[in-house]
Amino acid sequence: MDEGRRASRVPRPAPGAGFTLVEVLVVVVIVGVLALAVTLAIGRPAERRLAREADRFAALAAHACAHAELSGRDVGIALLARGYGFSRFDGDGWRPLPADGELRARDWPEGLEARLSRDGRPVRIAEAADRPQLVCFASGELTPFDLVLRLGDAEEARRVRGEGDGRLRVDAVAPR
Repeated sequence: MDEGRRASRVPRPAPGAGFTLVEVLVVVVIVGVLALAVTLAIGRPAERRLAREADRFAALAAHACAHAELSGRDVGIALLARGYGFSRFDGDGWRPLPADGELRARDWPEGLEARLSRDGRPVRIAEAADRPQLVCFASGELTPFDLVLRLGDAEEARRVRGEGDGRLRVDAVAPR
């Protein structure tokens, strides 16, 4: 009879074998969060390129203004269809800054569209730099401007706004 009891018993799993429902759900949530983070990091390369380009322009414009203030000479920023460049006012006209310096001419990424306005009015973006549209004055002031940058299939645009007191700000602009 003792053998009959043993045979009818169902073996129980050892304690600690397997996972509880809560443990499985925690793992699923962690994997989901990691997948979302990877998707956000990899997705939308146009938006990242556009944000990087707007930040780079703002940083270089701020550097140009600091350079103007420290050197005591006005520095101009010429916006072109293909990019932008920096020049210094030398009594009789604007002279491009050295091509190997920090404030050398830069190209926009392929497909970038730039629109410049001052006082709410559009300013023509030239094919060649005869004179700058924006000036960082030696006094620390800056020509107030709005520069809107759009890149190909990016949903948002970026706006670089320059204030008269020399401050620069980069904002996202809602889709068209």
